[in-house]
Amino acid sequence: QFVFSDLGTYKPGGDFNIYSEVKRKLVEDYHIPSYEIRFIQECKNEKAKKAMVEAMNRGDIRIIFGSTSMLGTGVNAQQRAVAVHQLDTPWRPSDLEQRNGRAIRKGNMVAKEFADNKVDVIIYAVERSLDSYKFNLLHNKQLFINQLKTNTLGSRTIDEGSMDEDSGMNFSEYVAVLSGNTDLLEKAKLDKKIATLESERKNFLRERDAATGKLAEIDSSVSFHSDKIKEAKADLACFEKRVERDKEGLAVNKLTIKGVEDSTDIKVIAARLHEIEEKARTKSEYNKIGEVYGFSIMVKTESSSKDLFDCSINRFFVKGQESIYYTYNNGKLAADPKLACENFVNALERIPKVIESHEKEKEKVAANKEIYTAIANGTWKKEDELRSLKGQSAELDRKIALTLAPSEEEKEETEGMKQEEALSGNSHSVKVSNEPSPVQDKEEDSHSQSFRPKWRH
Repeated sequence: QFVFSDLGTYKPGGDFNIYSEVKRKLVEDYHIPSYEIRFIQECKNEKAKKAMVEAMNRGDIRIIFGSTSMLGTGVNAQQRAVAVHQLDTPWRPSDLEQRNGRAIRKGNMVAKEFADNKVDVIIYAVERSLDSYKFNLLHNKQLFINQLKTNTLGSRTIDEGSMDEDSGMNFSEYVAVLSGNTDLLEKAKLDKKIATLESERKNFLRERDAATGKLAEIDSSVSFHSDKIKEAKADLACFEKRVERDKEGLAVNKLTIKGVEDSTDIKVIAARLHEIEEKARTKSEYNKIGEVYGFSIMVKTESSSKDLFDCSINRFFVKGQESIYYTYNNGKLAADPKLACENFVNALERIPKVIESHEKEKEKVAANKEIYTAIANGTWKKEDELRSLKGQSAELDRKIALTLAPSEEEKEETEGMKQEEALSGNSHSVKVSNEPSPVQDKEEDSHSQSFRPKWRH
């Protein structure tokens, strides 16, 4: 068994210390051989410490005493451990974990074979003492640490959690037990439930708000694609109405380019297009350079960086009747004159594919609309439960406040002391002088303050 205490330290000889006193009682009252009780402070070096750990694992030592710093870390004497005794309360939650970890760890053969893989952890504390204060400190520290480790929901509130394998211990329950007031224990349990439900509620509201925002995005995207489909269908109808086709059903290239408006020679038109491709600088604006079947042919200079050098690329488009710009071959001209001139008619021939693309995107975006609508219109089903728990908590608060409030006898006694003090002060001032001296003022203030009740919150 492990016994931990940070109150004092083991001192060989006749001086009183908590270690030797507990050992004395174990030997005299429980008849445990003294050589089976050892102190980790006896070890002056690592070799001696290692030998003591081996003796503990063999069973030669039944009980080992130590402080958190000396026995709480680096001691693998768990093979036959059955219990951990904590005679005092450490200042850090991690110290409790380290102490318990001496027995609760892999390699404990006795716990595995005979105790259902469990170890007794016994914490000694006194009701209505400073132990309650220290456990309250541990409680607050553990809450903060758990929030950081788990990224708990609710950034402005601390989630108390529960007594489970993740948090190890719930110090708020220790505070309640040590205070001697069972209402406080019930209040601690209620507050845990309330904190859990409030976290769930906050998560629900966050998801509902996110779903509402997602619905707005879906509606906006559906509207966008619907508008583009409508525009593209209008452009397609206009193109089909104006286009001239040859015997094979191919569109006749009715192309007009600025600078060579009167020419029908493909080579001349292609040369002009390549000249524009090389020299045009539109500063990312769309500039009109010609027409095809009543649709404007546009060029746009786009800047990019490659290998730390800035370069400009001209791309060609056919503008629809409203806002859509159609391209072929990503707006790049072919080197072949005939193919270069056919770029714009081919762009218009791609309108059906543009319509199909927007329809697919619209369908894809709207696919999850029903799910987000259900979430956005949902209601949290535990609202009544949370309201009921808060009501119970408020009632317990009132009950606890009445319990902690001073009784009528205490109030009468305090009032009587005040009146007696006032009479005593008046009598004293009359006997000495009509005008009290500074010394008398100080004495009276001191006398008055000594009887003033002090309340701690």
